[in-house]
Amino acid sequence: MERFEIIGGRPLSGTVRPAGNKNAALPMLAATLLGDGPSTLTNVPDIGDVRTMLRLLSALGADVENHADGSVTVDPRTVTPRPLDPDLCARIRASLLLAGPLLGRFGTATLPPPGGDTIGRRRNDPHWHAFAALGAELSENGDEHQLDAPHGLVGADMLLDEASVMATENAIMAAVLASGTTVVRNAASEPHVQDLCHMLVGMGASIDGVGSNLLIIDGVDTMSGTEARVAPDYMEVGSFIGLGAVTDGDLRIGPVRHDDLRMICAKFSILGVEVTAEDDHLVVAGHQDLRIQEDFGGKIPRIHEAPWPGFPADLMSIALVVATQASGTVLLHQWMFESRLYFTDRLIEMGARIIVADPHRAVVTGPSPLRGARLQSPDIRAGMALLMSALCAEGRSTIANIGQIDRGYERIDDKLRELGAHIERVPV
Repeated sequence: MERFEIIGGRPLSGTVRPAGNKNAALPMLAATLLGDGPSTLTNVPDIGDVRTMLRLLSALGADVENHADGSVTVDPRTVTPRPLDPDLCARIRASLLLAGPLLGRFGTATLPPPGGDTIGRRRNDPHWHAFAALGAELSENGDEHQLDAPHGLVGADMLLDEASVMATENAIMAAVLASGTTVVRNAASEPHVQDLCHMLVGMGASIDGVGSNLLIIDGVDTMSGTEARVAPDYMEVGSFIGLGAVTDGDLRIGPVRHDDLRMICAKFSILGVEVTAEDDHLVVAGHQDLRIQEDFGGKIPRIHEAPWPGFPADLMSIALVVATQASGTVLLHQWMFESRLYFTDRLIEMGARIIVADPHRAVVTGPSPLRGARLQSPDIRAGMALLMSALCAEGRSTIANIGQIDRGYERIDDKLRELGAHIERVPV
């Protein structure tokens, strides 16, 4: 166990390189199981969730090799169908992503309960509905879910009852080796879903409609290994935009993929954050006058999360901390998960002026000087938000349970020190 000790109130300045996208790397690693040879992924983030996924692949019999340049090679030819390790599955929700490849390749998958962030109920039903549409049978054995397709998967026309990212990814990975044509309606279309599709096409899959909510997948008999690159993590880019703004720093962030960031920059502009593009980088200049941009007629603005191309749910916690340092009032509406705003209690203790209207909505009035506090990270994104608040607060803060932050952010304390932060990782 470790904790962070932070002395806040210092501007962060310099250039920071975002790691590879966690939400792309995890399904892409799972997809390596579908090939008949090794696949190599580059720009793979060295984070807790990825390390757990690699251990799950190894436990299935895959030959996993980490390279010094940050790339990973997975050879799935020695994989055999077996129950997933329950202790490893309990660490990450992304263990669910192994269901589609295992079911598509072997016709069977045994799934212990997934772990992940404690942010409220996260439905698994869209996954089961997608697999059932393809002909899989679902049964329960204690707390395990057993999926079987003894006669193989068969393409189907399915409508997801919600645009779930992981359910879409699972449906795609199960369908690429199914016989016939699969149509996935109300599919998620986030950049990492698109990256997974492009990787699968490189392995020999036939997928039309990439980037839209309607995917058409013609099943193929076999797929090969491939090489693919994990794109920069736009969630980490958004986090550093927020960090630069609240610490009054002068940050240059890149390389980035600008198309992934258009809505993020638009919503941060409501909070008064000015971001400029320079080649393949973003710049958050110092000494910004953070002022909430009111809606027409002087109305209080609202920032709400939405599926792609809307504002990402994972950045609502970051936006909320930025709002505490901006002049004016804003409503933040986090509708997907009923427990994600609970961390605001800690911000209120630090001096923030926040009214939590219900489990999904918070009204923030700023700016509010924050003071150091003893904190604990409840999940990846709230942990990063609390780290932001500690870095802009006056005085000393400690953050416990930082393994949650390490699950999603690569070398975050090293990166922050390089930017001028006073942060130490201390064994507990």
